[in-house]
Amino acid sequence: MGNSADIEFEEEDEQVTISHRKMNCSLNSLSGWYKMATKKPSSPKKKKTSSSTHWHSPPVIVIMKDLESFSASVLQEFIVISSGYVMDFPLVLIFGIATSPMIIHRLLSHSVSSLLCIELFQSMPCTEHLATVIDQLLLSTFFPFKLSGKALQVLITIFLYHDFSVKNFIKGLQLSVVEHFYTQPLSVLCCSLLESKKRIKNLSLAQCENLRHLPSFMRYVESQTPENQVKLLTSDVFLKERTEEFIEMLHSYHENYIPILKCLHLFSSILPKYPIGKQVRELYCACLERNIWETEDYNSAFLLLRMLAKDEIVATLQKCVAVLKPYSGKPLGSALQKLEEFLGQFQSLEENVSYMEDEETSPQKALQKKTDLYQLQKKLLEMKETRSAKKPTKFELLRNEVVDFIDGLVREYLPPPERFPLHEVIYFSAAGTLRRHLNAAPRVALHTALNNPASYLKCLESEGGSLSKTAPDICIAYKLHLECGRLINLYDWLEAFATVVCAADGSDSELSVDEITHARFIRAVSELELLGFVKPTKQKTDHVARLTWGGC
Repeated sequence: MGNSADIEFEEEDEQVTISHRKMNCSLNSLSGWYKMATKKPSSPKKKKTSSSTHWHSPPVIVIMKDLESFSASVLQEFIVISSGYVMDFPLVLIFGIATSPMIIHRLLSHSVSSLLCIELFQSMPCTEHLATVIDQLLLSTFFPFKLSGKALQVLITIFLYHDFSVKNFIKGLQLSVVEHFYTQPLSVLCCSLLESKKRIKNLSLAQCENLRHLPSFMRYVESQTPENQVKLLTSDVFLKERTEEFIEMLHSYHENYIPILKCLHLFSSILPKYPIGKQVRELYCACLERNIWETEDYNSAFLLLRMLAKDEIVATLQKCVAVLKPYSGKPLGSALQKLEEFLGQFQSLEENVSYMEDEETSPQKALQKKTDLYQLQKKLLEMKETRSAKKPTKFELLRNEVVDFIDGLVREYLPPPERFPLHEVIYFSAAGTLRRHLNAAPRVALHTALNNPASYLKCLESEGGSLSKTAPDICIAYKLHLECGRLINLYDWLEAFATVVCAADGSDSELSVDEITHARFIRAVSELELLGFVKPTKQKTDHVARLTWGGC
């Protein structure tokens, strides 16, 4: 309403800072502000009409993100008061419902709900949002950075089994980008093709050595002739020429990979039980991790493809042609031309249906007569032999040709990226790093921090699991409590703590515990109690109960 307010919405909490000046927050003041905001200068030539024109103005929209968390009485009073101003300004209430639309009638009485004109609409499922993100970012040649199969699987698993949050998936993708460009020195080549060619020419000696130490490059060197091996390992000029070829090969691989993957998904998504995945993300992960044509699921899927009806296979081919249309001038142009030829052959295909029906019904009529078990078995075997020996129809031959052609495209254009040299430059494969940062295990992290503080505090020297004299008090108390049983004697614990601390200070540990050491011990035990490692017990005086076992 034009008041001095600075409101920032965060994902988990809301930080709202409003001016200290008292604000008149009422629907009456909102109505007055709305009239002033939507007031238009009247033209002297036009006559005013008596009809109300406020519905042609933009409405005031109030969004309640979580309807179930609102108090029913407060919500009803707000709706009743708002209904009195409906002639002054148009008001739209948007209720975010996480359970069922019936919650509206449970929260609102009939007299209040009758004041509302209710329309139901549903937002897009989060899985569809995820598919859009993957399609526009990972299945795109405009975004050179890629994820390996395991890294992508980690992000998808966290999405499906933890939070269903597309925003968290994007944060995980951003973390992958940061980790890749921070930990991989050769990530400078993860850019557009023209830019990467410029950067290859300016590679330093250290960067050339980093190239030679890449596992994929070392495998490539081993497959070369001795003469080329010497050039690759000694000549930086020759190395840069080959590096430029490898980067071009990777970009060409992605340009061909994405449309063929989408065509394969079009075929796999119409199969029963979806052997190689219903969503494109499942198929993408499978293709990234291995040669998909060597899996049993792939073979069973292509067996089902050889049984598709004519309508299904024609409709799918038309969709594949639409996918490959933008790539008509590229290496996939021949594949597009071949698919269009298949469509023409299907359209001109005419089978002699009546002949097939007569041929198939004649043995079935013989089965309708009265016969004994032996004759029935004999006739069934004869029918099986005739069917196996029957010559395939033109449609079956054409269908098998289409399936074989799709299989050839998959084998040619969908190998895993590990087959290409220098794929580490573009692909981020540290799935363990993502799992450690995004799928945190707090108990394990706590145990690591308390048992070996040097892993976090670099100023401390690791002493191989023994008690460190310079460790924080809570770490000393934690390691001592690991040596105890179910019940811990506080006095014995204090004595052991004082022994370690006094040894660190260089004082005599046989003297009585001073007040400072006692206070440090009490604080350390209180912190362990806060973290859930110990708790007070009434079973024994001056004892605490240990709550965790197994080192974590």
